[in-house]
Amino acid sequence: LASYSPEEKYVEEYLNNNQIDVILNVLDSNNLERNLYLTLQCQKAGIPMVGALNMYDELEKRGDSIDTKKLSERFGMKFYPTTSKYGKGLKELFDEVVVAKGTAPKFEKYNRSLDTRNTGECYDFINKILDGIYTKSKNGKSKFTARIDALVTNRWLGFLIFALIIYIMFGLTFDWVGNHLMQYIEIVFNWLGDVVGEILPEGWFRDLICDGIIAGVGGVTVFLPNILILYLCVSFLEDSGYMARAAFILDRIMRVFGLHGKSFIPMICGFGCNVPAIMSTRAIENRKSRLVTILVVSLFSCSARTPIYNVLANAFFPNYVTPLIFSLYAVGVILALGLAKLFSLFLVKEKEMNYLMELPEYPKEYIKKMATIILSASIIIWFLSNFPRVSEGELISQNEKSYLGQIGKFIEPAFKPMGATWKMDIGLLTGIGAKEIVVSTLSILYGEDNGGKGNDDDLNKISESLSDRLKANGDMNPRSAYAYMLFILLYFPCVATVSAIGNEAGWKWASFVTVYTTALAWLVATTFYQVSSLF
Repeated sequence: LASYSPEEKYVEEYLNNNQIDVILNVLDSNNLERNLYLTLQCQKAGIPMVGALNMYDELEKRGDSIDTKKLSERFGMKFYPTTSKYGKGLKELFDEVVVAKGTAPKFEKYNRSLDTRNTGECYDFINKILDGIYTKSKNGKSKFTARIDALVTNRWLGFLIFALIIYIMFGLTFDWVGNHLMQYIEIVFNWLGDVVGEILPEGWFRDLICDGIIAGVGGVTVFLPNILILYLCVSFLEDSGYMARAAFILDRIMRVFGLHGKSFIPMICGFGCNVPAIMSTRAIENRKSRLVTILVVSLFSCSARTPIYNVLANAFFPNYVTPLIFSLYAVGVILALGLAKLFSLFLVKEKEMNYLMELPEYPKEYIKKMATIILSASIIIWFLSNFPRVSEGELISQNEKSYLGQIGKFIEPAFKPMGATWKMDIGLLTGIGAKEIVVSTLSILYGEDNGGKGNDDDLNKISESLSDRLKANGDMNPRSAYAYMLFILLYFPCVATVSAIGNEAGWKWASFVTVYTTALAWLVATTFYQVSSLF
């Protein structure tokens, strides 16, 4: 309760300003000293308290032991060993909570003279209490954990293992497993489009359903396996305890760039979704340190960008999908660290910080997006790309005459230096709302364009994948495709991310992120395209 983060301040204010019957303090038995420090701070509130020594089974497996009776006597409150995963010790714990309600706490006498803001004094006090009642085994960590830690936290080998783990994660997501599952979903949506096209009579309504809704939403839905696999990989790394070890081995590198090793946690969270990544920075003690992390975390490519990478990589780099996408993530990380150093020079000198992270249930949010935002956007994009309609005899395609085409033509000169066409530019504009919509937009714009004169044969045949259509169209080449992916990687975070930055850091900084990321994206993409064109 050092009151550094908003959550800590809220808890401290609630304890001090509200009538509370009893506190149930859940401690991690495997980090007892640090958890008892929080217990001392909570005791200052003068509220009856019961302690749960949770994950006690792990402590026993390690060969450690705690005399809970003597610990209770010395601390002036009851402690019960529990293993909540299996429900062990919970009945006795809750019975004691009921008994403790309304009683006078016994720990007030000694705690009154203790300065809980003095960390050294508190830990000296805790060590004296634990002396003789907390026995640690000679092995400390379990042999299994110790052997793994000897490898993954090794000064040099640890970095290689980290890079290999991340590469395998991308391989599973984008190549070895994800793309195979995508093909089955794509077949389903192609079949659905064919069936609906045969049932509905020819006209604008059939075009809306088949080319707008089914093609638009289906073009994004096929990438759900990639999102799920990426989310599961990040969740597994967190639950296995590897995330904390990765933060430890990266600490030295992060400090070079004006960050702390623990800033790595919200950054990795950004690979799932930038919004919870920004919110997870709340527990960073120093506001300026927290601000630096917020300013650069959107450069860590969120999974919403995954479908775009996958489409373009399969179209123009089919034999190098995993290395190419890995390179994009690497570019984002390198630029984020470089800018963090730049920002920290005039924003902050890094200090020690705590961290807190809870991974979001991103797949559920992704499905919700498909049912709401992406569906709505697909309908709007279809309308803008199909009206005004091409009249008979006009020598112009429907896409070019449409409202969307007119907008694209207007902004085309600004993006031409990076090799983008007006259709690609429109994808960037619609991506402001949500990056998944870029694929939906391209799927509609690069669909069958027959000048508004579709026929049954065109509608009933199994359409090519978006990757095939992009490659066959000729608007892009490998250089412009990679430049486009670089722009997608770096530019304007989605509206939800900007909103999160505004709420957490202020709208001045949200505007700054919007402007600087867009300018950076244009500069990097244009530089790559122009330089690569020389070779």
